[in-house]
Amino acid sequence: MAMRADKYATVADYGTVAPAFLEMANRMVYCTLATVDRRGRPRSRMVHSLWEWDGTSLVDWVGSLVTPMKRAHLASNPYVSCSFWDGAEVYDTCTAECRTELLLDEESRRAGWDRFASTPPPLGYDPAAILPEWADGPNSPA
Repeated sequence: MAMRADKYATVADYGTVAPAFLEMANRMVYCTLATVDRRGRPRSRMVHSLWEWDGTSLVDWVGSLVTPMKRAHLASNPYVSCSFWDGAEVYDTCTAECRTELLLDEESRRAGWDRFASTPPPLGYDPAAILPEWADGPNSPA
């Protein structure tokens, strides 16, 4: 395991950190996701996320209504902070500072839908049962 140290922290390599992050984030399921508006003001909301690690990249899938506010925030600044906290048993925390992208094409919507629908609870869920706006499946207008 490669480590680098500076005055403030010791940091392990991505290949070591990513699997540990994946285990923690997917165990905690819900995170506070923060965006910033065009004036630099933060806006946070709780989301249900599903992280994947392929040995090279970490990717988070979030099923969410795409409101005009969220769309404007991400158009202005595509970076988000995802903060996870488990205070029920072990007091674990982990945070991802990452670039995000709205995937609204039909193929991506189906891929996200299928990921959540085929993953066992509590990480997975039936998207159609969550929001009335999603009742028509992954191509619902919401």
